[in-house]
Amino acid sequence: MVPVVDLRRRATRYSQEFLSAVGHVLESGQVLLGPETEGLEAELAAWCGQRHAVAVSSGAAALQLALAGAGVGAGDEVLVPAFTAVPTASAVAATGATPIPVDVDAATAALDEKEAAAAMGDRVRGVVTVHLYGRPAPVPDLGVPVIEDGAQAHGALEPGGDRGVATAYSFYPTKNLGGIGDGGAVTTDDAAVAERVRKGRVHGLAATESYEHAAVSQNHRMSEIEAAWLRLVLADLTTANARRSAIAHRYREAAPHLRWHADHDHHVHHLCVVRVPRREQFREQLAEAGVATAVHYQRALTQQPAYHGLARRPCPEAEAWAAECVTLPCFPELRDDEVDTVCQALAAAVP
Repeated sequence: MVPVVDLRRRATRYSQEFLSAVGHVLESGQVLLGPETEGLEAELAAWCGQRHAVAVSSGAAALQLALAGAGVGAGDEVLVPAFTAVPTASAVAATGATPIPVDVDAATAALDEKEAAAAMGDRVRGVVTVHLYGRPAPVPDLGVPVIEDGAQAHGALEPGGDRGVATAYSFYPTKNLGGIGDGGAVTTDDAAVAERVRKGRVHGLAATESYEHAAVSQNHRMSEIEAAWLRLVLADLTTANARRSAIAHRYREAAPHLRWHADHDHHVHHLCVVRVPRREQFREQLAEAGVATAVHYQRALTQQPAYHGLARRPCPEAEAWAAECVTLPCFPELRDDEVDTVCQALAAAVP
């Protein structure tokens, strides 16, 4: 069975270099906020083309701290796409604000700017735009700060273009820049936002010597061992993203009759997704041909019990995406023969 993802292949590739790096960390005696974290932050900022990068404990923490760094807090509202991973909304809630789901575009699954404008209210203090599946999404201009959820979009965002106040990245193991555990980062060109995020990741600590805490926050630190791993993987990320794109393009060429997630010149294909009206039947066809599949995501935010009733308007496109999306195998370590197997299965599949 061709897997949707197989993390053992990546782990095997970097195991010896990583074990050496872990040895250096242990010998140093500094396992938090040391040279590996500092090195990762410098390298990530340069790779993303932004002035600052702050490493944190997870993608959800990155999004929460980015929102707080942009001034979002208790009593506020933040517009979010109705079709996204739940952490997009839960990070908003963690600041004390309320996430307001907004419908998405039928082709791109990105936040629909017209729907977002219609959902604006007096308490809206921010917007989260999600670069879903690795496809760059527009940055809406609605007169409030925009935070970019780049959890699935490492390498998709061009420096110098329209950018939000900050971008939150996830280093969950399956991501394009995947760690060996949870991890995340906030990148920004705004020094004040970066400083607020740095304080926020260490309980709001402003002055180490006097233990002065200037803000209310929790522990969101990244370990030195996690940072060491990410530095190894970051060095090969451009090549890995190109492999993902090549695989996705082969699938599209093999099955032009399927309804694909809209492409983009800078799509990094964290996930390769197709929409089919008879999803389970389609997945069974592929399984019989030796191809595993997954679903990201089975419910829109409007269909999640924890966030039910928060949308101001119906979100039919988001719910349609949730009903029809199918994720195909697409990761850099896929062998050519496995890609061939997927292509053959897609060409023969009836949507």
